[in-house]
Amino acid sequence: MQQEIRSEVVIIGGGVGGVSSALAALKAGRTVVMTDPTAWLGGQLTSQLVPSDEHLFIEETGANESYRAFRGELRELYRRNFPLTPEAMVDPYLNPGAGWVTPLSVDPRVIVNVIDGILLPYVANGQLTVLKHTEPTAASVDGDHVTSVTVRDSRSGDETVLHGAFFLDASELGDLLVLADVEHVSGRESQDQTGEPNAAMTADPTDMQSVTWCFALDHIDGADFTIDRPADYEYFRSWSPAHRRGLPLFDFRAGINSDGSSRRTWRLDINDDDDPFAIDLDHRNMGRNPDLWTFRRIAARRQFRDGYLASDITVVNWPMNDYVGGPLFGVPDAADHWRGAKEQSKSLLYWLQTEAPRPDGGAGWPGLRLRADVAGTEDGFAMYPYIRESRRILAQRTIVEQDVSATLRGSLGAVRYDDTVGTGHYYWIDRHPSTRGTVWNGDVPHPFEIPLSALVPRRVRNLLPACKNIGTTQITNGCYRLHPVEWSIGEAAGALAAFSIAHSTEPHAVASSETLLASFQHDLQRLGVQLHWPEGMLWSAGEEAEIYEEMRK
Repeated sequence: MQQEIRSEVVIIGGGVGGVSSALAALKAGRTVVMTDPTAWLGGQLTSQLVPSDEHLFIEETGANESYRAFRGELRELYRRNFPLTPEAMVDPYLNPGAGWVTPLSVDPRVIVNVIDGILLPYVANGQLTVLKHTEPTAASVDGDHVTSVTVRDSRSGDETVLHGAFFLDASELGDLLVLADVEHVSGRESQDQTGEPNAAMTADPTDMQSVTWCFALDHIDGADFTIDRPADYEYFRSWSPAHRRGLPLFDFRAGINSDGSSRRTWRLDINDDDDPFAIDLDHRNMGRNPDLWTFRRIAARRQFRDGYLASDITVVNWPMNDYVGGPLFGVPDAADHWRGAKEQSKSLLYWLQTEAPRPDGGAGWPGLRLRADVAGTEDGFAMYPYIRESRRILAQRTIVEQDVSATLRGSLGAVRYDDTVGTGHYYWIDRHPSTRGTVWNGDVPHPFEIPLSALVPRRVRNLLPACKNIGTTQITNGCYRLHPVEWSIGEAAGALAAFSIAHSTEPHAVASSETLLASFQHDLQRLGVQLHWPEGMLWSAGEEAEIYEEMRK
């Protein structure tokens, strides 16, 4: 059975960028249809179980007003509905999970509730159609224009043809770029291609950052929730990928010095009676023995009244379940790697329950309980793997290492773009171990901007990237892929589509016309988009980069 839906803006992918792009187009009065392959909108934040990776300035600057409103709604939902302690209730910077990866670590079910609530008015008046459990299968193209995209419901098999004036690719892997034959790259580039000092000497489109199949845990003393031994357990238990440099994959040690000592050893302080207000959010201060339990904790029991939670709840997105066995696209055995990524996480859970070394000298925590309710799945693992790297469009401008690196830019700060459409930052240029065993040089970025020209394809006129698939290199993807940045990219893409429709123009014209660009940037500022950082905002390299490089080694 096949039906057709017509809207002004078609968004393929309902992740962070998909949601923000939809909101921008809807606020401008446009009709929107948005798809997502899972049951939850929100992507990294929800179906992938990844607490938001945010920069240190996020509470004061470096984010759009819409993202601040979204964060405010998350905190307000907790204050309205959860039995917080009196101290947590009045904390203006409430962090329900007290996780040190982010100043706002929350249960993904809360995020789903807030996203659905934000979008509900537009669903109610018919302006927005959301198709869940739906993936693109084909695209029709007329010259340099996309005319329609065919999508399929994974439950029923029914197909729908989506027609629109503009098509936004907010999919996690840049699926629409392939279907619509949009020029793009993947994997690592070479120095000859990008001119980046820390690029590889050779390019490899299949050398991609690891993916992680996340899961959530709590711990019940005296209980035994040990899962069945996974079929591939022995393989993953004994595997030593290249980036581990001789250490097994499942090991709390992060690396070994030449004298045999450990560079960094993770610890696991399960349900430690820690003070949630004492969590240090500055990743540069993680030290030599950072705690995995509080790393991505999404519910800290001491933030709630006594008796509400029997245990903290934490998300396992750790070095031990970064999967580097192969990429999820671009190779004949991609399906094996989808399966392998989840099997590695299952094996890690079993190791934690049975063999992981405890501080008391014992082995394993059988009381670790897989929280399927938090993941929203039957098997207890996230609906979708955490994707760090997508296909990336060949854009009018490619953002390179020389634009943002604190080491290369020094006191100049990141490049300020005349065509900026947003801001972003992260602690590191964060590139994880790769499928080809590449070990990256550590570096940090200055607070940076998002140039419009990195969102405009070189050829295709009515398709825009709306998430981590903009014109970055593999290096700069390491700081442009984080949640708040993806939100800003999506908002700019949705607003650009709406602006182009309203002015009977196209993104290429906006990017090349000073008058149109100024008008568009004015519209963005009225939306509450932050175009520039305050003068003098820098991020130091030096010791921070050295610490990060050691961690990656």
